Amino acid sequence: MSQVRLGLRENLGQFSLLVVVNAFVGAMVGLERTILPRIAEEEFHLAAKSAVLSFIVVFGLTKAATNYFAGRFSDRFGRKQVLVGGWLVAIPVPFLLMWAPSWSWILFANALLGVSQGLTWSTTVIMKIDLAGPEKRGLAMGLNEFAGYFAVAGSALATGFVAANYGLRPEPFYMGVGFVALGLLLSVFAVRETNHHATHEAKLTSASGEKSLTAGEVFIHTSFKDRDLSSISQAGLVNNLNDGMAWGLFPLVYAAAGMSLSEVGTLAAIYPAVWGLGQLVTGAWSDRVGRKRLIVAGKVVQALGIIVIAFGSVFGVFALGAGLIGLGTAMVYPTLLAAIGDVAHPSWRASAVGVYRLWRDSGYAIGALLAGIIADSFGLVAATLAVAALNLFSGFEVAIRMRETLRRFERPTASSHETQVATAARDKEGVTVDG
Repeated sequence: MSQVRLGLRENLGQFSLLVVVNAFVGAMVGLERTILPRIAEEEFHLAAKSAVLSFIVVFGLTKAATNYFAGRFSDRFGRKQVLVGGWLVAIPVPFLLMWAPSWSWILFANALLGVSQGLTWSTTVIMKIDLAGPEKRGLAMGLNEFAGYFAVAGSALATGFVAANYGLRPEPFYMGVGFVALGLLLSVFAVRETNHHATHEAKLTSASGEKSLTAGEVFIHTSFKDRDLSSISQAGLVNNLNDGMAWGLFPLVYAAAGMSLSEVGTLAAIYPAVWGLGQLVTGAWSDRVGRKRLIVAGKVVQALGIIVIAFGSVFGVFALGAGLIGLGTAMVYPTLLAAIGDVAHPSWRASAVGVYRLWRDSGYAIGALLAGIIADSFGLVAATLAVAALNLFSGFEVAIRMRETLRRFERPTASSHETQVATAARDKEGVTVDG
């Protein structure tokens, strides 16, 4: 244990490897971004928007639930085992997408994809937080999410190009076989366990008598009782509500405006590309200026981008809106994860990340259901504007309720939560992990 060191520089090799692994995780999601809504309409003849978006509902529900268990399993069994398990679940996904004879098989593929994403992406997040330590969490999360969502963009762009030249199935999904193979091989043979880094950090930041929280206590604390963690959780939910809408509804909006399949692929790639690249800056920026202001500002920028797309009709306007949503998401996404790391104690941090990601990724399902129902009843413009309004409300809640979390471990607070009262030794050091 004396050999364990925290920090990006000290763990550069393993951290870089996990960045690459998460790129393959993101690329698996990108397979569907451009073409699956079109497949639903053209091959399976689904007319209702709520039916078309059902694959996102299934994906979101399974991913959200798996996120929660990924956090608990990572604490109990180790991070690497969960990561490898996630890749094993992903093996059938590209083959199902290639050859599914009915829409129910597509839904089954997305259930497997949701489980796989919950296990793999959650674990790469937890492992990077373990390695980075407290000083560079924002940068660590920015690099992680950059890799994942830039790969989403690249995969979405590539599948749109392949589909335009060779057809909707099966050729665009051939890449998925390679993504799974490479991700699994790296996870099995190159990735090392990081649980001992979290144990080491816990010893550095708390007295040995720190009381562990039960699964129920972590869930209640993260979801409701802690004003910072609960604000972070609702902001994450609304963020992925946007993504569920962008994934399922925006390709239909673009197609209704007369965009070609290759143009839809390009537009589908702009949003995650700006999101991914932007996180190279915003994650590290939050380590300097704080988490709260970036989260609030990002919510406003997201809302503006959605409004632009709602009233757009040409490629340039759609591209502007997609870029604004990507920029706002880049401001929000890694910052929320870094804030979780600021607040949660290392002994239950993985579980808190799992609870946060449970709420965040339930936004996929809520967003797809909400957007589909409103679009069927009132049209595409009304659906997008409703989501824009939710983003403004979410940002307002963070501005009013959430406190700044950056470097909270450096100053004591006066919380009275029974399971997290700071010990005398930690008070002396100026360390706190409570809400």
